[in-house]
Amino acid sequence: MKGALFSLLGGLCITMQGIFNARMSDAIGGWHTTSMVHIIAFIIAISIYWNVRDGKGKSFKKVPFLYLTGGTFGVIVVFSELTAIHKIGPASAIAILLVSQILTAFIIESKGWFGEKKIPITLRQGIGLSMMLVGVVLFQL
Repeated sequence: MKGALFSLLGGLCITMQGIFNARMSDAIGGWHTTSMVHIIAFIIAISIYWNVRDGKGKSFKKVPFLYLTGGTFGVIVVFSELTAIHKIGPASAIAILLVSQILTAFIIESKGWFGEKKIPITLRQGIGLSMMLVGVVLFQL
């Protein structure tokens, strides 16, 4: 239940972030917005970390370099999402983004990539993914 609630919160925040970032980029531009978003997020995250200290700082040496680059996806996400919102609107941009996320997660799980437990593909999952793709296409019409 807690995982579902955090997923709902994350989904709400991703949508609001995309819309807010698109509006900010109207005033200051896409790359300036992307930079500001990440600077502000860093300040907030480091402030929370200083108060919570829930990690093991000395364990960074154990983390494979590939996983340390994960934050770079955030730069791509912010810029791509705000650009998509400008081009096709928030609802369409978020619909495509969500299907892309689900499809990517599905492929990663089905292949067992990046340390995820390998989960076999079922017909039901394939039908579900196909229905989501059709839904996004219909949504665009």
